[in-house]
Amino acid sequence: MKRPSTIVVLCAAVALTACVNAPVATVQTETRAAAAYLQQAASSSIPAEQRAVLYLQSAAEASSLLSSSAAAPAATLIYNQAVTELTLLLRGTGQGRLWNRSLTLTTGTASFRLHFAHATREGVWDPGEFTTLTPAAAVPANSIRRKDRYNGIGAAFVGVHHTQPLEPFSPKIGVTAPVTAVVDFKGHEATLTLLDPGNLPQARVAGTARMLEADFSAPLAYYPQQSEFWNGIMGALRVSAYMGTTGLYELQPYDPQRIPVIFVHGLISTPRMWRNVINEVEFDPHLRQRYQFLVFGYPTGNPPAYSALRLREELAKFYQIHPAARPCVLVGHSMGGLLTRMQVTPLDRDAWDVIGKDKAARFFAKMPKGSLIERATIFQANPHVARAIFICTPHRGSELALGRLGELGRRLIALPANLTAAITGTLGSTIAIVTGDPKRMPNSVTGLAPANPLFKVLDARPMLVPYHSIIGDRGKGDSPNSSDGVVAYWSSHLKGARSECIVPGPHGACELPQTIAEVRRLLQLHLKESPSHPARSKWDTGG
Repeated sequence: MKRPSTIVVLCAAVALTACVNAPVATVQTETRAAAAYLQQAASSSIPAEQRAVLYLQSAAEASSLLSSSAAAPAATLIYNQAVTELTLLLRGTGQGRLWNRSLTLTTGTASFRLHFAHATREGVWDPGEFTTLTPAAAVPANSIRRKDRYNGIGAAFVGVHHTQPLEPFSPKIGVTAPVTAVVDFKGHEATLTLLDPGNLPQARVAGTARMLEADFSAPLAYYPQQSEFWNGIMGALRVSAYMGTTGLYELQPYDPQRIPVIFVHGLISTPRMWRNVINEVEFDPHLRQRYQFLVFGYPTGNPPAYSALRLREELAKFYQIHPAARPCVLVGHSMGGLLTRMQVTPLDRDAWDVIGKDKAARFFAKMPKGSLIERATIFQANPHVARAIFICTPHRGSELALGRLGELGRRLIALPANLTAAITGTLGSTIAIVTGDPKRMPNSVTGLAPANPLFKVLDARPMLVPYHSIIGDRGKGDSPNSSDGVVAYWSSHLKGARSECIVPGPHGACELPQTIAEVRRLLQLHLKESPSHPARSKWDTGG
């Protein structure tokens, strides 16, 4: 999507005057100077410094009209466009030579001293935080079902922090964030500030606190819109090609004050499945302000216990790099719920005796200390996880893993050679204890079969944090005899859950309104039960 041209903005500004009780000609007269400066600045034939002055003149003229009941709508449009173009001009000229330093900008008729505000207080982004700034309106939002945006003052951007090499937990394209740029004037002194509208929904512009223009969906829509189904299929069947994607990914810049919520997808899926869920959760401004969202990605053909080990390692790395981070909430869908359960359940060697002492003894007889298999089957609960939410999770397996579809999956999934060697070299013929066949390699499908001994072991050990279940029943309302089409109620039900919510939908019920409402409720509950949470949000108090 292209940015609107100056001409379009001017026409829109005039059109807005139909909404106010003032003659169009009067509003045109008041905003004429601001509009003229904006149009002149659009010419690429004049030097960047002169264009910057014209944009500042336009913004200054428009900001002086923001308190005028008649001209304010048109002035706001002109101001926002001038600030958008000014920010892009300063950021993009000469590899940023005009960015993030005080400037004296002069033309034959005007002069401004421009300053950049730095992150000395909450809600202000440092100008050096982002490697690129993209207007929110220019980001295609086809993948977002409902846009979460606010009309107000300022220029709404997607800020992208992208480095080479990538920083830990950064997606390939970088970490995105909502940014709103404003310019405030004291005479010919101008200050450009990049604000975090999630933390600071209002800012003082032209002497008055005003609601910010903000777009919270654009940062999520900015991530590549690849085929969820195709990448999910290939991640399950061609594991080797997708092993490099395994990791924890931040979707927002790290904030030690916000509680991490980590979403874990299931079989034949990718982290992109959570885009609309996160967007819908963030419609609640209080949740947006108090939580930061991450996703765990992994090729889903691997055995669940191995993928859980990788998640455990990523969580340990996250809290090692961010020792001040708050304890997190894990949200797992389907097989991702099993990975989540293995973060909050401690398993020692004795736990495996529940499958039969002789079987357990044979399984662990030749297992080297610290080997991959031992680390995947014996572990402590993660002390940094504070709550778990399970969505359509097969805690006791799925019968779909037993039929023809399951058999096809078992045959097609190809594990990486190093993982296959580690499994066969450690377990030998005792692989049959896991798969039922000494010649069959364990993978995600065998891991979801009800006969998988891991289910019995996990059921015999308590989870050490509060946990909640969201269960689909395809709208039939026949629980406890229900199923979401993939996982039956007998498998997804947990007797010790703090709450259980039945939603009228299929296995892919994550985006149902009832599911979103329950996730929001649980995150609100977590705030109430967590220490040091603020009683009220800035969105409630008005800044």
